[in-house]
Amino acid sequence: METIIPITGAVTYQLTLDPTVWIFDDRKLDLNTYFTTQDVEEDADIKYMREVGAHWSREIMEGATFPPTLKSERKFDRKGMETGTFGIELSHFLNNAELTSEATKVIVECGDGQEYPFTIEEAYTLILKYSQDGKPLLEDGPVHVLFKDGSNLDNPIKKVAAIRAE
Repeated sequence: METIIPITGAVTYQLTLDPTVWIFDDRKLDLNTYFTTQDVEEDADIKYMREVGAHWSREIMEGATFPPTLKSERKFDRKGMETGTFGIELSHFLNNAELTSEATKVIVECGDGQEYPFTIEEAYTLILKYSQDGKPLLEDGPVHVLFKDGSNLDNPIKKVAAIRAE
């Protein structure tokens, strides 16, 4: 089974995705809780003001803090990574590939020859599941495609071989 997934077609930059390294990506989604928690969208301006206010208050109370040094202060939840079920939004990669203006749909190609077309708007909501209970999806992976609402959670698109914009 090939673990590299190319993004090709009507894109400015062709990408190759390697799901085996996404476990360390800060953009990963915990799929054990993602579909059960309410997603409340917040106005970007209000969110910015709240975060700036919290930062200002912390600096007044605790003093200024400096960004992490080369010895990263970031802590990884090793147990969570070894037992978690994770995914990542396809939109991150579509943004990096920069779909051209001619693109009207995104097609998910599977190893068994099946193709699943999505509109551009639908494609930006897809989630690529890359691990189950801390293990990579070796049998029918490297990723499963899930809808943002979780409606295909029990029957995801499996054996994804490539993603093509047309």
